[in-house]
Amino acid sequence: MKPYFNLSCSVLLFFFLFLGYSSQAQNIQVNAKLDKSSISMGDQTTLSLSAALPVKEKISFPALTDTISSKIQIVKAGKTDTVSDPKKPGVQTITQRYIITSFDAGIQVVPSFSFQSGTQHFATVSIPLEVTAVKVDTTKAFYDIKQPLAVSYSWIDWLKDHWLWVGGSVLLIIVLAGVIYYLRKRPKKGPPPVVAPIVPADQLALKKLQSIRDQKLWEQGHIKRYYSELSDVIREYLESRYQIKALEHTSEEIFLELRHKDLPQQQRANLRQMLNLADLVKFAKERPLNTENELSMEHAIGFIKQTKESPIKPENKAHRSHDE
Repeated sequence: MKPYFNLSCSVLLFFFLFLGYSSQAQNIQVNAKLDKSSISMGDQTTLSLSAALPVKEKISFPALTDTISSKIQIVKAGKTDTVSDPKKPGVQTITQRYIITSFDAGIQVVPSFSFQSGTQHFATVSIPLEVTAVKVDTTKAFYDIKQPLAVSYSWIDWLKDHWLWVGGSVLLIIVLAGVIYYLRKRPKKGPPPVVAPIVPADQLALKKLQSIRDQKLWEQGHIKRYYSELSDVIREYLESRYQIKALEHTSEEIFLELRHKDLPQQQRANLRQMLNLADLVKFAKERPLNTENELSMEHAIGFIKQTKESPIKPENKAHRSHDE
């Protein structure tokens, strides 16, 4: 009894499944229609292939390329449209349109098309398409082909055809005119600037020393400032006169570099006294006497005057000719 019951259940389950699938398959409807069932030879009409099916179902449309049959050609394939049916919730209609034509007069047949959904195939019915030949009125006479008509061509027409070249030429002329105008109107260069003569190192140093003396720094109690400025003037003079880095060196390093220079012995001693006293004031807070302050200025002025570079005198041409 139990094996028989199991067999009955299996048969019943298979029946319900088949019935559900058959019912679902019957819900799919395919269709093919033409916008115009009759066209003139070479005219066009639209072929619409559609399938109405549940939303969750999938269906494959027939693959069409450039011809439907030997006498019907596809001009253009349109996009696929999907529209829901408001009267049947859960059902959608998919439509693919093709523009077709024919150049063979007579009754042409749009064949049946096959759609596939799963393992099921659905086919449309074939559709007749009437293609009528173009009627020719044989009662009228034939004429030769007319010769080309003469068309007037004005300068305005020529300008329209060559506006790019004309516009470019006009723009080029404007640019050239602007460049010429600029070159003519631009301010002319004046005479070259006057180069100020180079002041000799000794004159520049003496002028600075006179400025220090006029400020009366040590008289007003600015001893350190007085010796700092005095020392800087002498160091700048030494750099220009003897090409040594006096501003960067200590006093002892300066004397080492001057040991091979041609200096009067007295001026060498005066320079040492002045620089050493300036170092004591700046770094050891020495308070020199008033006479020492004035003597340092005198030593600085005397050193510059005694060591200044002699100007190069031009040779006397007359004297040279006489010697020759």
